Amino acid sequence: MRKRQISPTPPSIQPSGQAWLDVERTALVEVTSEENDYPIESALQETENHGWRAANPGTQTIRLIFDEPQKLRCIWLVFEDSENARTQEFVLRWSSDNGNSFREIVRQQWNFSSPDSVREIEDYAVELSAVTALELVIVPDKSGGAARASLASLRLR
Repeated sequence: MRKRQISPTPPSIQPSGQAWLDVERTALVEVTSEENDYPIESALQETENHGWRAANPGTQTIRLIFDEPQKLRCIWLVFEDSENARTQEFVLRWSSDNGNSFREIVRQQWNFSSPDSVREIEDYAVELSAVTALELVIVPDKSGGAARASLASLRLR
């Protein structure tokens, strides 16, 4: 028997396969707000960063407007919060007509509660053609608290 020991893949890193879409080169990004030290670029880059965080509490929107229509097969989202116990909801939607109308992909709620439930990883296998816009709407605290929306990572394939 031939064998060798390998290092496990950390849960925050998606296993390699096909390359992720380079969002910085293929899309315009719109965001309702961002904290100076947590810009949206931090959530879109493949390197380990601290992600994006809104400057203000309340519902926030991240919208990707693609330069050319895209075919998407995978949408990977990571949310993290070890500081606030809260219930977050997000809606992921897509458009094929430059954002004039959207179709919902998923609506999801997650309860953040330290120390056991501080990271939400969502990996959606999709078959979307001619995507001109992708929108993520985050309600950071369903109870209306002062928590700010954040996104550790967004990857597309």
